[in-house]
Amino acid sequence: MAVDARPAILGADPDAPFPPATQALCEPDGLLAIGGDLSPQRLLAAYRGGIFPWYSDGQPILWWSPDPRGVFVTGDLHLSTRFRRSLRRSRWTVRADTRFGAVVAACAGAPRPGQDGTWITDAMQAAYLRLHALGHAHSVEVLDGERLVGGIYGVAVGRMFYGESMFSAESGGSKVALAALARHLAGRGWPLIDAQMPTAHLERLGAQSWRRARFLDTIAPLVEACEPPGTWRERFGEQAARDLAG
Repeated sequence: MAVDARPAILGADPDAPFPPATQALCEPDGLLAIGGDLSPQRLLAAYRGGIFPWYSDGQPILWWSPDPRGVFVTGDLHLSTRFRRSLRRSRWTVRADTRFGAVVAACAGAPRPGQDGTWITDAMQAAYLRLHALGHAHSVEVLDGERLVGGIYGVAVGRMFYGESMFSAESGGSKVALAALARHLAGRGWPLIDAQMPTAHLERLGAQSWRRARFLDTIAPLVEACEPPGTWRERFGEQAARDLAG
């Protein structure tokens, strides 16, 4: 239950704390705060608290912590039998942190059913490029030769990965990116991928809907884990998409 009928107003100090995510409004679901900026310290503080920015051009920055929350358990992603069969014939390869800017731009330009425009504004793209340069934001890229056919990007804090957006330029590209990311994180002992808003499409891939209280309790120790920032390029390597078929 929201404790106030209005969202908090953030000031200019990027180090000022966010209100607790438990104070987010019920309507609109999860709206917590308005204003502030997209500086690296502000964004990282938001993610540590289970909060993320989501707004459109012409709006102030809006900060959210919805209830329920969409979450992937990294060892429990669902790929259909039919899709796995098609993967066994795939020539695609998968890398990380080699085309971050291109993945973000492709996500911004991808059409979304029922939406006009994009929430990945120019300011948002610049903000995540800064986080990537600092080693906090990462992408997984799916390639046909050197042509980008799918990808996902998000933010790593401790041992928690916050997914921001994914895209497909060819059918299945985003599924491969998500599956490769989940397998990589599971292998490193990272248990969750935040999917923000639960949707039917994500649920078909194995996303769960968690109450916000459970989500916040679970991420609290994960975001405090000692995981230094830096590129994932070498650690991820280059993988064959067909290896995800199982």
